[in-house]
Amino acid sequence: MKKHIIIILGLFIIGTSGCKKDFLSLEENPNTPSVTTPQFLLTGALKTAADIVNINYAHYGVWAGQLSPSGNYVPSPQLQQYQFTTDNYQVFTPLYLNLSNFNNLEVLAKSDPTLTKFQAIAKIMKAYDFEQLVDNYGDVPYTEAFQQSKTFFPKYDKGQAIYTDLIKQLDAAVALIDGSTSALSPDVSDIVFKGDMIKWRRFALTLKLRMAIRTNVKVAGLPAAGTDYLDASTLAATQPGYANSDALNGQQSPFYRSFGFDQNGNPTGNNAYYRASAFEVGLLNSYSDPRISKFYATTSGGKIVGIILGDNTAIPNSGTSAIGAGLLKDPTMAGVLMSSAEALFLQAEGVTNGFITGDAQQLYQSGITASFMSVGLTAVNATTYYTQAKDNVSWVASTNKQQAIVTQKWISLTGYSSLESYNELRRTGYPAGVPRSIDNKAIGTGLPTRIFYPTTEYQQNPDNVGAEGIINPFGTKIFWAK
Repeated sequence: MKKHIIIILGLFIIGTSGCKKDFLSLEENPNTPSVTTPQFLLTGALKTAADIVNINYAHYGVWAGQLSPSGNYVPSPQLQQYQFTTDNYQVFTPLYLNLSNFNNLEVLAKSDPTLTKFQAIAKIMKAYDFEQLVDNYGDVPYTEAFQQSKTFFPKYDKGQAIYTDLIKQLDAAVALIDGSTSALSPDVSDIVFKGDMIKWRRFALTLKLRMAIRTNVKVAGLPAAGTDYLDASTLAATQPGYANSDALNGQQSPFYRSFGFDQNGNPTGNNAYYRASAFEVGLLNSYSDPRISKFYATTSGGKIVGIILGDNTAIPNSGTSAIGAGLLKDPTMAGVLMSSAEALFLQAEGVTNGFITGDAQQLYQSGITASFMSVGLTAVNATTYYTQAKDNVSWVASTNKQQAIVTQKWISLTGYSSLESYNELRRTGYPAGVPRSIDNKAIGTGLPTRIFYPTTEYQQNPDNVGAEGIINPFGTKIFWAK
């Protein structure tokens, strides 16, 4: 086992690496990378970004009402009793490590005009990862991040100020793309869009729209709904050549290898542990939603059965539904960063609240169609579904358009985007009625509003994290939360 010293945000963290390197992994000291080729940095950092968002947020899927822990296991105090600590659900270090990779790529590319396209992608992905940090923790180091030569103890910036600057960085990335026609193409080292900078431009503007909607602040430079954003034909997803192999510790698609099956067809731990939530099963049934049979597998009795979170009499796995084949397509499936459905629902809400122009109804229905098609259903199935005269299904029948959009977005985010599902619930309160755990040992009076900063920050940057005050996981809210 080799020992490495990781320098992150100016703090020295001692860690050990495994005997096997992860598929397409980078060196473990991103602030002084041993390989400085932009292609290598880009491929590894993009692959890691997909790993983080596809693997690390199942707890949010539980709290958002989409998943529930299996009755086969001893109840988890941190998950269903909300008794989590500074050691639980941590993505602080993984996100900053990967941000260091994108930051190094940006610095490297900035010094060479031929690498402008790499610089633009790095800016976009830094915005993508920093948004997650704010959505998890609120205030985090930003302006003093990656400045270990100046400070070992980076200050914390306000989450709202970070969002404001991320929007500026996305604008700068778009400007770089618009002026980079003669620059070197990332080509196949870009495992998201294969060097297609028009698609990167669309991703940047869709991220910008997401941040504007989340903060409820109308910002300049948002184009009308349509081809300037991700749409039904273009989603953001990684594909480095995933394969049904574990020879290099992780060649399978990240969601599949975490929640599906190993190379021999055996269920993974998460596949056995996470089952359908009774709340989402009930909601989908009330909407006559055929996606239910794609999201979740049938039981041995041929039914789709969810578990009530916190039910200490939950039946064993043979009688409850695992994640279904519509989500677990195969081990070579792409690693979703942002789906077509999410992008279309963002545009629908942007039109509804006056941030952009367009046809909100058409975008809403297109979002539903994209979600249906992504799990193996058809456009005809989608039309049959959204023409039902049901509130939060039919555009015409829905009295609260935002509630309809967010509810359908929440459904479409099932599986791959648990963080976004929970963000939408915290932002809007929709879908209505997501329940707390019924475990009689569950603490608090509502759903958790956030997780804690990690133990490592309290140990190594105590003054700055301490200045954030006492974190109440049921009362301290991310700045954009309802």
